[in-house]
Amino acid sequence: MQGTVRTYDAATRSGSVLLDDGTRLDFDATAFEAGGLRMLRFGQRVNLAVESAPDGDRISVITLSTFPLPAPPSG
Repeated sequence: MQGTVRTYDAATRSGSVLLDDGTRLDFDATAFEAGGLRMLRFGQRVNLAVESAPDGDRISVITLSTFPLPAPPSG
């Protein structure tokens, strides 16, 4: 899935993304770190892995659109 960075806070390493249909999804530091990023800017295109959660969908991995999503851990 892809989206566009809406907000990013470098101090907390969290922010939000707008999907192409206009849906806003938030991400936390765990999702940011899972993508191996160092920084994001407003308007950047990103690849996302999204998981269903009881309180709604959540981003589990976020990375640049030019990077592949990391493979899920085998286990």
